[in-house]
Amino acid sequence: MSDQNDGYKVITDNRQARYLYEILETYEAGIQLTGTEVKSIREGKVNLQDGYALIRDGQAWLINMHISPYNASGQYFNHEPRRTRKLLLHRQEIRKLIGKVEQQGLTLVPLKMYLKRGWVKVSIALGKGKKLHDKREDLKRRQDQRDIQRAMKNY
Repeated sequence: MSDQNDGYKVITDNRQARYLYEILETYEAGIQLTGTEVKSIREGKVNLQDGYALIRDGQAWLINMHISPYNASGQYFNHEPRRTRKLLLHRQEIRKLIGKVEQQGLTLVPLKMYLKRGWVKVSIALGKGKKLHDKREDLKRRQDQRDIQRAMKNY
């Protein structure tokens, strides 16, 4: 468990978000959890794929993120897997995000969840939805990079 002491252990990564959105800015946020949720997260039973963040009433909320129920506890004490969870951000960050989300039409997407010095943190990003041709350009650029790497390796 030395990973926890020096700080940074990635639990889950939302790779699809980088494919669907053009990432403009990232923020680190704490997340308000119950005990069984933390235990499930430490086991790695989290899915960020369908999750997104909203700002409502001056607070940030993470919606539709799935944390599997903890098996070792009874059903009565367990949590709801897809409940809305509060993100812990500074007021200045929330104000900044409100302006960008409402005026520029950007989306808040969770990128990854990790343990930092024992605390569960979520990396959220301001993203702009990609069009189909943007996705094709990215795939083409990636394929070209692979071809260049292969040519350099063989040469």
